[in-house]
Amino acid sequence: MSTETAAKLPYWVRGDTNAFFGFGVNVLVNVLTLTGLCIGVIKMPPGDVFGIVLPALGIALVAGNIYYTYLARRLAAKENRTNVTAMPYGPSVPHMFIVIFVIMLPIYLRTKDPIQAWTAGIAWAFIIGVIVLIGAFVGPYIRKYAPKAAMLGTLAGISITFISMNPAGNMFKAAWIALPVFALLLIGLLTDIKLPFNFPIGLAALLIGTAIGWIGGAMSAPDVTAAAKDIAFAFPHLKFDLLIDGLKDMAPLLATAIPLGVYNFTEAMTNVESAATAGDRYNLRSVLLADGAGAVIGSCLGSPFPPAVYVGHPGWKAAGGRTGYSMATGVVIALLCFFGLFGLLGAIFPTAAIVPILLYIGLLIGAQAFQATPRAHAAAVVAALVPNIAQWVTGMMDNALSAAGTSAAQVGTDALAGAGVVYDGLKTLGEGAILAGLVLGAIVAFIIDKRFWHAAIFAGSGAVLTFVGLIHAAKVQWNANGQVTLGYLFLAVVCVLFALTKPAPREPDAEELKLLAEEFEGNTFTEAPEGGVPVPAKA
Repeated sequence: MSTETAAKLPYWVRGDTNAFFGFGVNVLVNVLTLTGLCIGVIKMPPGDVFGIVLPALGIALVAGNIYYTYLARRLAAKENRTNVTAMPYGPSVPHMFIVIFVIMLPIYLRTKDPIQAWTAGIAWAFIIGVIVLIGAFVGPYIRKYAPKAAMLGTLAGISITFISMNPAGNMFKAAWIALPVFALLLIGLLTDIKLPFNFPIGLAALLIGTAIGWIGGAMSAPDVTAAAKDIAFAFPHLKFDLLIDGLKDMAPLLATAIPLGVYNFTEAMTNVESAATAGDRYNLRSVLLADGAGAVIGSCLGSPFPPAVYVGHPGWKAAGGRTGYSMATGVVIALLCFFGLFGLLGAIFPTAAIVPILLYIGLLIGAQAFQATPRAHAAAVVAALVPNIAQWVTGMMDNALSAAGTSAAQVGTDALAGAGVVYDGLKTLGEGAILAGLVLGAIVAFIIDKRFWHAAIFAGSGAVLTFVGLIHAAKVQWNANGQVTLGYLFLAVVCVLFALTKPAPREPDAEELKLLAEEFEGNTFTEAPEGGVPVPAKA
């Protein structure tokens, strides 16, 4: 880094405060959630959760966020810019629910042994990490050839469903707390309006929501007192014995670990593309290596929760975040993990005051998928969204049926179809959703562009991925779903027939040419006003 650039690149700017309270609260919610799932669903002893799992996760998070801060500062030096934003990093939300409900809970229900369930979760997280490390050498090639509409579209699908819908539901359970908080976040983060004395909008929203919750009687002082008694310092140490115990029965774990490892590096790939669209072009291999290493390190210390690069880089960039917010989040969350403070924080802050920040991120990523891609590719963005929506919907169906003491198999798909629920088709569509969305979005984008050979190649890839069970199938196996495999092959044949007619490719319009010019100039956005929105650079 040159002396001049170093002087211009402070470790903390005012926008980092906004981004820190937004992103920090995001990670806080997720760690509170996984803590509750371990104790409430798997019945793990609180001592193991607060004394081993959370400190292990804390080490992975502080190491990862410091590393991503380093990558951001290195990029700033390389491009001589001061408006580079670090990638956000935290426990992966989809994996958090999958490891609990798909891996650990069935083992606990069968054995009534939470420790055995825990060791299986640790082994699963380790396998995920290894697959992501392998993906670091494959992902750059996928990113090179996949259309932006497919990558941003499937990312928007995750953001709209898994990132936004649950927080939105929690908001409207206590709308009198959540909606004022949401309004403050929108005003402070999507406009250039500032609070008096430049007070950070994220902190203001959290404090006001908390005050409304306490004044309105939504919180309980005895709960805070009880939670304070659980505070104790615990530092992580290696748990190879637990990892080895879990790996002894590795074969059943591979069925979900392989597709979800692919999901992990595909999601990271789309998040890197999202950051590039916002103006920060990170090396994908560096990002994926850190993702995989975080999962491996955490599992060796006893955590079954793989960390990952988060959706939302453009949101924190728009909030004014630069390089400091990521490192601060990692350090603060790690300290909270080491001291077992998450029970106390959950008793102090109302959930409805915290979750609106997640809905804000969902709005921003969903909008980016349409704004940063050619208008002609809007249908491709929607195509990439659909598998993620299908996965979310069938997950909600499964949870509802399970709560009623039954399942889709017991009810019968014919009975569900008679009620207008196309369960089988939606389940198949949603399996391996992020990868399926990437494939479908790419096919649609290339067909729109009349690049039929490219579309045929992606259709063929869809056939291969379906045949081995990475998409549109419940588990990895040969001939996992023959009818969908055949469908992709027929689609490829149709594209080849049209390719043989040698049609002229679609000509980009003026708006699309401007997008391309901005992208290749490397200045998609200029520095945002603190707390405001990024300003498009002039082509």
